[in-house]
Amino acid sequence: MQDYRKLQVWSKAHELTLAVYRATKTFPPDERYGLTSQMRRCSSSVPSNIVEGCGRGSNADFLRFLHVALGSANELEYQLLLCRDLGYITEAVHEDLSSRALEVKRMLAALTVKLRDM
Repeated sequence: MQDYRKLQVWSKAHELTLAVYRATKTFPPDERYGLTSQMRRCSSSVPSNIVEGCGRGSNADFLRFLHVALGSANELEYQLLLCRDLGYITEAVHEDLSSRALEVKRMLAALTVKLRDM
């Protein structure tokens, strides 16, 4: 078991989640149970799965949770694209959040490789 707070990928994923919550505050009210909810859930799933994986007893379990986190980050990437195309976020916000999501995905991928090699 390791302390998730010491993982830079968790910190970046947490910051991304906070940014997604801020961005979705301005979404239309009719998206409250649609894109707003879905984006908040999948963005918070990334750091949540990192935390849960850190609490497991083996690298294999941790690796499984990192794969779930990576899947959620991929889902978020598409939802950001959809929101941009629907006009819910500006190109600048899309670029910022997508860049953050890509960075988290790269960090997750690197961590999974490191765990597999252990």
